[in-house]
Amino acid sequence: MKLSKLLLGACSAIALSYPAMADTTLTIATVNNGDMIRMQKLTGPFTEAHPDIKLEWVTMEENVLRQKVTTDIATKGGQYDIMTIGNYEVPIWAKQGWLLPLDDLGADYDVDDLLPAIRSGLTYEDKLYAAPFYGESSMVMYRTDLFEKAGLTMPEGPTWEFIGEAARKITDKDNEIYGICLRGKAGWGENMALITTMANSMGARWFDMDWNPQFDQPAWKNTLKYYVDLMTDAGPPGASSNGFNENLALFQTGKCGMWIDATVAASFVTNPKDSTVADKVGFALSPDAGLGKRGSWLWSWNLGIPAGSTKAEAAKAFIGWATSKAYTELVAEKEGWANVPPGTRTSLYENPTYLKDAPFAAMTLRSINAADPKASTVDPVPYTGGQFVAIPEFQGIGTAVGQQFSAALAGQTSVNQALENAQRITEREMEKGGYIK
Repeated sequence: MKLSKLLLGACSAIALSYPAMADTTLTIATVNNGDMIRMQKLTGPFTEAHPDIKLEWVTMEENVLRQKVTTDIATKGGQYDIMTIGNYEVPIWAKQGWLLPLDDLGADYDVDDLLPAIRSGLTYEDKLYAAPFYGESSMVMYRTDLFEKAGLTMPEGPTWEFIGEAARKITDKDNEIYGICLRGKAGWGENMALITTMANSMGARWFDMDWNPQFDQPAWKNTLKYYVDLMTDAGPPGASSNGFNENLALFQTGKCGMWIDATVAASFVTNPKDSTVADKVGFALSPDAGLGKRGSWLWSWNLGIPAGSTKAEAAKAFIGWATSKAYTELVAEKEGWANVPPGTRTSLYENPTYLKDAPFAAMTLRSINAADPKASTVDPVPYTGGQFVAIPEFQGIGTAVGQQFSAALAGQTSVNQALENAQRITEREMEKGGYIK
């Protein structure tokens, strides 16, 4: 039997788990990342198995998505039936009663197959409140040809010192080759994801054990100065406007010697359909500074349902399909195993075909397993979250600080002034929130 028929059968099996429904339109808010765009093109088997469910997509840039879904769920606006949200939001929103539990996604769903590190971040009081579409950590992606030409060997676990030296050495601005691309676009999940993990590895932290902001400490100055100096010397022009998608495009067109970002990017930079350097990419763990912590994060993009939804059964049917093993097999059939959504299921990393076709698979899993959001800093802290602080106030604070750091990268303010502003902004918001007096 052909794989497509097996997949349709699997989708039908999921459909049998739910009662017949009147025609329903599901409005799905999602991010404009490659895996999400691909999903929208591959929903044929789902709509064939569920002719009573129509799908309407609202696709947004990452910062806009976060703002829109947060406003909608907090005000009970009801614009979206399914939301694409991160592991930052899930436990906070579940605690506030804003999400429906997903403890009945169908007999074939196999929730126990979800990677423990990913599942734990989506669980509140022993219930799953969102299903992971893909999971990621961060790692170094680099041009093996440029390293060979420069006589450099990338260590499996590089230091920030090595990264800085290598980036400057392989930069060739006359030919539009920049030694390193890092996020500069302001946002708590954009530049601050990268800079926070960098800071963690360099001994900095957002708060001490009494919730006092720490931007006035030497470790933060060392971190931000390293970042700004490196990007000034070896980064692309206009870096303060670059987020994940912008840097992906730069790397795919051969303009970046190194890129430290989400492991999920690996399938895109190694895909010869999209990447001019597909056969010249190597991978390494996120860097450290010799203090025992690597600059890596743990993240997942997940599908969740707002509490009070009148379309919960249809929404669960779609989420159960989109995050299932059957969907993974559908992507493999259409796009190849290297392009399936990574980082969510144990079975994927036990699949010999995937391990053979995806040269980045082992490093991705190693990076995910190495990331520890509960112990991401050198010194103790009262919060969890590798690239974020898991408190409701962080969305606003993180973005405001990100704007200061983006301005420093753009040369609109100094490193010292950006840190002073970050300290003042954060102190004010933490006093408002009652964390400090």
